[in-house]
Amino acid sequence: MKIKLLSSVLYTFVLTSALFAEAITGKVISIADGDTVTIINNSQQTKIRLAEIDTPEKNQPYGKKAKQALSDFIFNREVEVEVVTIDRYGRTVGKIFLDNQNINREMVKAGHAWVYVKYAKDKTLFVLEKNAKENQLGLWALPEGERIPPWQWRKNRRQSK
Repeated sequence: MKIKLLSSVLYTFVLTSALFAEAITGKVISIADGDTVTIINNSQQTKIRLAEIDTPEKNQPYGKKAKQALSDFIFNREVEVEVVTIDRYGRTVGKIFLDNQNINREMVKAGHAWVYVKYAKDKTLFVLEKNAKENQLGLWALPEGERIPPWQWRKNRRQSK
């Protein structure tokens, strides 16, 4: 009985791990904002949310610049996405790579994104963010009152409705 249960648990773990260890490739055909893109592969479109980072919303200070920065990195380029999970909105959440360059990290490194502390597992992101902040790169050059983390900005907007 114990062996059967153990093999069932192990089988489930392997299936779940395989699902989230998946990598997909595709050409970036759309940039929704600084942390969400759409890729296409074999006529199938997939919306990708960049894992572990969060960028200003479109109507937030620096929102359009973050979107443009992501576009400059990867629009119309073939990328590989290391799938992390599927979020509650049905988007694939992942790490995007262009020629082995981690674009999620590059967005933080250049000051275009915050580390999304609630979901961050990559400790390198915190070092990159600290450096961008110290050097006032990207959004870190904004006046302090305009540097509102997007998760806080969204929460404030929900509360004011």
